[in-house]
Amino acid sequence: MAAQITPPPSSSSSSLAFSSEFNVWKPMRCCFFKWVSQVCPRIRPTNHFRIKSSNGHPLNAVSMQGGMDGSPLAKGINPEEQEEFFIDILDKEEALSTLSITVVGASGDLAKKKIFPALFALYYEDCLPKNFIVFGYARTKLTDEELRNIISTTLTCRIDKRENCKDKMEQFLKRCFYHSGEYNSEENFAELDSKLKKKEAGKLSNRLFYLSIPPNIFVDVVRCASMMASSANGWTRVIVEKPFGRDSESSAELTRCLKKYLTEDQIFRIDHYLGKELVENLSVLRFSNLIFEPLWSRNYIRNVQFIFSEDFGTEGRGGYFDNYGIIRDIMQNHLLQILALFAMETPVSLDAEDIRNEKVKVLRSMKPLELEDVIIGQYKGHNKGGRAYPGYTDDSTVPKNSITPTFAAAALFINNARWDGVPFLMKAGKALHRKR
Repeated sequence: MAAQITPPPSSSSSSLAFSSEFNVWKPMRCCFFKWVSQVCPRIRPTNHFRIKSSNGHPLNAVSMQGGMDGSPLAKGINPEEQEEFFIDILDKEEALSTLSITVVGASGDLAKKKIFPALFALYYEDCLPKNFIVFGYARTKLTDEELRNIISTTLTCRIDKRENCKDKMEQFLKRCFYHSGEYNSEENFAELDSKLKKKEAGKLSNRLFYLSIPPNIFVDVVRCASMMASSANGWTRVIVEKPFGRDSESSAELTRCLKKYLTEDQIFRIDHYLGKELVENLSVLRFSNLIFEPLWSRNYIRNVQFIFSEDFGTEGRGGYFDNYGIIRDIMQNHLLQILALFAMETPVSLDAEDIRNEKVKVLRSMKPLELEDVIIGQYKGHNKGGRAYPGYTDDSTVPKNSITPTFAAAALFINNARWDGVPFLMKAGKALHRKR
């Protein structure tokens, strides 16, 4: 994924181009660069949004670099004594408790390629509690050793190359176990509960269920886990991956069903794309940098581009992708989250609730998307460099008559004081000429 900011033009204008290996159909039949040139000139910012302070800077430009030296909480406290006090409490709690992480859908690609490596990265950096175990749960029949062999091929020391990397891997794998069962079977989850209790050995148990499964079986898993495998003396939490439903109605219905068995503070809806280093650094780049913050507005930015480009197709995953398409799979979650993070105002604090509130303000200020501001397409087969590349419908897992878009581009507009008249150009596609 790449983000691009274009400053206002002086006398010349730039254009964009993309691979021509698409079948592009209505609502627009034109190339992306031509479409951008059509969108940008017709933007006419309104004068009532020209708000400036007396020094010419945006009214809400603030520095987040100041510490808490002047805070009453920072006065009269010996930092060393405070640190020792809290460390002592945490050590005692950690010794008496355990964290049990159950990855539901452990035999799937997401779990093998992303979730288990991420858990190992946390363990590698000592970010997990001293007492923790990881259970894989899926319908596939596997032993503990078979699961360890599968995930061991995906574990890497991505942060740096320390000498104890191999030892850490072996220690992590010893904490990984597996239980096979149906996703809607209370009996199978009761068996999982028995195994968890045996490993927890009577300690205070906190349990986390990571649902790496399609949304149509979220409710069955949550029902069984809540009724048969919840912690009896600690907390129980559930992480759900996108897609969270297919549309607004199904998303609301899914939330309603989950709340039959869980409270809202037990449900964590996750977008793993926000964990990318580039995205995490975006807030720091903007709010802690006094050079960029005053320039982060319609007065200095002509358009903003969010580009997600993959140089490969579905490659056997068409069964999942064809039900959602590129808009639901990438744009309405990953890219829209980044857009909201990019365009939001300075939050009251960096707490999740305050950041979410500012994101919601951006989304509520967004102009409804019009057909003339959208392009969709589907990649076709072609030959390049003596090699044949199959088209989308050539994938055996994709229906031959599918019209699911594998490429989409859209121009979004935010009607507020900071961004009035600035088009946010979003582009996402598979099997493009390069990966970005």
